[in-house]
Amino acid sequence: MKETIIVLVVVDLIIALLLYFLGAEHWLVNSQVAFISSSLVMLGSMQSYKNMVKQRLVGATSVSAQDERDTIDKLEDPYDLFDDEKKEDEEKTLAEVVKEERANLKKNRRSIIQTTKDAKPAFSFYRLGAYALLVLGFFYLNNNHLLKLIPYLSFLILPMIIIVVILIREFEKNY
Repeated sequence: MKETIIVLVVVDLIIALLLYFLGAEHWLVNSQVAFISSSLVMLGSMQSYKNMVKQRLVGATSVSAQDERDTIDKLEDPYDLFDDEKKEDEEKTLAEVVKEERANLKKNRRSIIQTTKDAKPAFSFYRLGAYALLVLGFFYLNNNHLLKLIPYLSFLILPMIIIVVILIREFEKNY
């Protein structure tokens, strides 16, 4: 994360200095608003998902406790269709099968607490603040008649490209 922030700051400084010395004031304002807000959105998303993964790892159970079938059985029958114990299902009436399936659906239904846990990254303070800054920056540029779409959209996408390149480099370095 530190390397990503350093690279983003260096690239932003280079862009700002280049546009300042070229005298492109509208490009400079659009580039800074778009680049900074897009960078904050990306960094906020990364931080919120990082926190979510850490919380999930703390409360994770082992995989072997969840599925007791061996590896060969999983490969040969990934959906557990040919289990010998399930032959008695063929003898049940339609009403019994429907009742069992309804019970299974009720048992597998997600609670509000589980849904809230999964929604936490979407509503994290980091992301919401960054998106608010993105929207406010866009409205500021538009209301002051400074918005130029080509530089704005170009510099809005640049942090995403930089972060993807950094993540690919880190992945290749580690594996």
